[in-house]
Amino acid sequence: MTKSIVISGPPAVGKTTVAKGLAEEFQLQYLSGGDGLKEMAKEQGFDSDGDDWWDTDDGMKFLNQREQNSEFDKKLDDKLIALFNQGGMVITSYTLPWLIKDGIKIWLEGSHTSSTERMQSRDNMSSEDAYEITKERFDKNKALYKKLYNFDFGDDTSVFDLIINTDNLTAQQVIDVTKETVRKLL
Repeated sequence: MTKSIVISGPPAVGKTTVAKGLAEEFQLQYLSGGDGLKEMAKEQGFDSDGDDWWDTDDGMKFLNQREQNSEFDKKLDDKLIALFNQGGMVITSYTLPWLIKDGIKIWLEGSHTSSTERMQSRDNMSSEDAYEITKERFDKNKALYKKLYNFDFGDDTSVFDLIINTDNLTAQQVIDVTKETVRKLL
């Protein structure tokens, strides 16, 4: 059985790009924890289509509902844990690294300025909007995961096998560094 890999980090740090690159390189299945949560939002009547849905008013409204009802996150996390433990997966998730024992755990970090620039470029929005959205998503997720699981998202990186600061690296450079580490740990 091939180990699974989980990529975590703040919003707009490059998790999806790196995860897809690793999945392709090592012939693993890619899964986005955020996409699983968007499916749950759809079940609640939200139109959660589109990569930038989280950055919309509806996305933020769903994020606010999650603060009131932990059922969404716990149900998704149980599903992700089961899939991760089967092996052969690359999963992006905010919470999974703290909830699993095995596998390869990679944290991508970067400044808020860098995340703002990525989101602004990726989602074609103003710098001010991108800054506010990335900050609000990070702050809300951090508070939610502290309440649900009592870990300090963004501060406690002790569970990770590799931590990469993405600020001064291209996406390909980050992928190359992660590939090198994964080759040693798989």
